Amino acid sequence: MLDDVLKTVDENQRFVLTSHARPDGDAIGSVLACGAVLRQLGKTADVVLSDGVPVIYKPLPFADDVIHARAVSGKYEAAVILECDSLQRTRLADLDKYFLVNIDHHQSGKPFANVNWIDPSACATAEMIYKLSREAGVKLTPQMATCLYTAVLTDTGSFSYAGTNPNTFALAEELVRAGADPVRIAQSVYFSNPTSKMRLLGAALSTLEREGKLTWMHVTQQVMQKFDALEEDCEGLVNYALGIAGVEVAAFFREIEGGRWRVSLRSKGNVPVRPIAESLGGGGHDCASGFSLQGSLDEVSEQVLARLRTALGEGNVQ
Repeated sequence: MLDDVLKTVDENQRFVLTSHARPDGDAIGSVLACGAVLRQLGKTADVVLSDGVPVIYKPLPFADDVIHARAVSGKYEAAVILECDSLQRTRLADLDKYFLVNIDHHQSGKPFANVNWIDPSACATAEMIYKLSREAGVKLTPQMATCLYTAVLTDTGSFSYAGTNPNTFALAEELVRAGADPVRIAQSVYFSNPTSKMRLLGAALSTLEREGKLTWMHVTQQVMQKFDALEEDCEGLVNYALGIAGVEVAAFFREIEGGRWRVSLRSKGNVPVRPIAESLGGGGHDCASGFSLQGSLDEVSEQVLARLRTALGEGNVQ
């Protein structure tokens, strides 16, 4: 499918690029780098995101040029959607009027576009953008390498998730050789959190419950408001629950509008959480997945925890 993507790039001039709402490091790094690749090829490439760029990723090259909007308007010929299993996940209106290119590395990826390049073997969508740049004959600049390294670093859980392999480290080496500064990037991602996120983490940990190899915690809208926390402040909190010795699976429940809860699932690898997320309308990776459910905290957590308990039992994790 990479050949079809290259053909689409060759045949069109004006592109709009986007990714999913509440973008993470792979979404941001990949979409910024992809835009730079297209511009090096002489194309017009605008990045539009429904939620804008999270604070910790604003220092990235090209981040200042991102358009924050709820709909896409412009004389574009094609739209490139990265890291999404549907147009709905972008929360952007009017994308469907363009020729669509879907680039995704999730195992739950779906072929919703005119051209679909889905590669679950890639450690991150950033790896696919790296391949795109190489096949297109684009020289990797330090700015592009910085965006891609940030994406790889965050989407592999700092090279700790299942699926990290020699190719992952070879890619990281290539990006560092191209100008990415691993120390500066790590400090920007992991040591530049706002105070609101740290306070939110404390509140979430105060709700932590453990049942053998399973842990879970939650935050309510009231707590979010108390600390003036943003949606992006919730990113990564679930990993603190997973980081406990002896725990194999963790869940994080966050209350959102309309009586719903957004659920993040994480696994150390022995118990895949992606099938559970997919069965509840979401998706992702075997080690990191998510979805949202309607109901009270008790109703939602009971449903989710029951499935996790079953999965832990079936996995017979020692």
